[in-house]
Amino acid sequence: MTETNPSTARLGTEPVGRLLLKFSIPAIIGMLVNAIYNIVDRIYIGQGVGELAMAGVGIVMPLMMVIQAFSMLIGIGANSLFSIRMGEGKSDEVEKIMGHAFFLLFLIPAFFIVGCFIFMKPILRDIMRVSDQIYPYAESYLRVILYGAIFGAMSPGLTHFIRSDGHPKTSMLVQIVGAITNIILDPIFIFALNLGVAGAAWATIISQFVSFIFVMGYFSSKYTRLRFRIKNMKLDASLVSKIIFIGFAPFIMQFAMSLVGILQNAIILRYGGDEALAAMTIFFSLLIVVIMPLMGIGQGAQPIIGYNYGAKQYDRVKQCFKRALLSCVCVLSFGFIILQIAPGFSFALFSKDTGSLRELGILTIKICTSMMPVIGLQMMSGQFFQAIGKPIQSAILSLSRQILFFIPMLLFLPPLFGSIGFPPIYGVYWTFPISDLFSAVISGIFILREFKKLK
Repeated sequence: MTETNPSTARLGTEPVGRLLLKFSIPAIIGMLVNAIYNIVDRIYIGQGVGELAMAGVGIVMPLMMVIQAFSMLIGIGANSLFSIRMGEGKSDEVEKIMGHAFFLLFLIPAFFIVGCFIFMKPILRDIMRVSDQIYPYAESYLRVILYGAIFGAMSPGLTHFIRSDGHPKTSMLVQIVGAITNIILDPIFIFALNLGVAGAAWATIISQFVSFIFVMGYFSSKYTRLRFRIKNMKLDASLVSKIIFIGFAPFIMQFAMSLVGILQNAIILRYGGDEALAAMTIFFSLLIVVIMPLMGIGQGAQPIIGYNYGAKQYDRVKQCFKRALLSCVCVLSFGFIILQIAPGFSFALFSKDTGSLRELGILTIKICTSMMPVIGLQMMSGQFFQAIGKPIQSAILSLSRQILFFIPMLLFLPPLFGSIGFPPIYGVYWTFPISDLFSAVISGIFILREFKKLK
């Protein structure tokens, strides 16, 4: 039986504000570092290879998001269960949860990766409608990424356990090591070895492997009593179902975002062509930098909320959510001001273009971020229900933006804008702020109802 870790027990005793800072700041830094995996490649590609290469990398992002979705399904699901069991005092179950997570993080993404290798051309040509101009870049980048994608799923999925084991700074350092590796290798592979977009992919998968090695090093060290043991990897159907049930909400949100991304890219190509797709890729690269701190705040709050919910300390649960939400609003407001005031400077990080692509990129940034400050309520509400083991509510909130609002608007607004004399691509841009506003309203209703029950 594993003894209760004093670092974990403090989740129920230390002041909530201090705990949130201790857990969120390393998580925020870690998530920003994780964003570097996504944006450093694009900066080098945009500045050194060109616009079509940027579009090629952008169009395969939905497939990479599917792999991340599997990582969330198991990593977040198992980690939420881990925190709740710790709060309940059932410390003997945690290593079994970890062992199942390790095996599932390898098994489930592996099936998807093999399928992508087998059906790569039909996926890119027939489903994603990749044009002849950007197909070579998309295929080259995707093929290399798939070689090491298993580590891209396992490393972030297992890092959650380091944080919930009471060592958020170590979790942050694991991610920083991977990011630094990526930054160092990118110019070497892209320029020195002249590998172009494939070089960016090689740098990414090597850095993910390095992070994985450091995760395994932590769980073999003297800093924790927890270990990955083969006996705990023998799958128990009941435990697997619990992990998947709790992790289903972030999984389905990420998976839905992937499907929406495929649909969105097809509509962008239809109404705006490769140039509009490149502009949207740049916008998403900037959005990642703003959104990742929110995910870090959510990840920092998750073990605090989960532990105290398991311990029935509901006042601490509410207090943690409110402080986390306020932090999210502050981050989003700051990002909103920067992107609205200096969209041209932000665009220039990724492209040297001074003509039509720049104009389109600035327009994309200004419209799509016009309701950015309200995003935090929807994101934190989903994280909250995830942390207290209520994945159905979390899934509903996660899907509300994508299914109820974003997809209908994406299909309806471009033809509408075209019919009243505006470029149809404007309809794609306005889909973002409208969906953000509506989903925030739904999230607020769910949270208020749940808070009334926590007595």
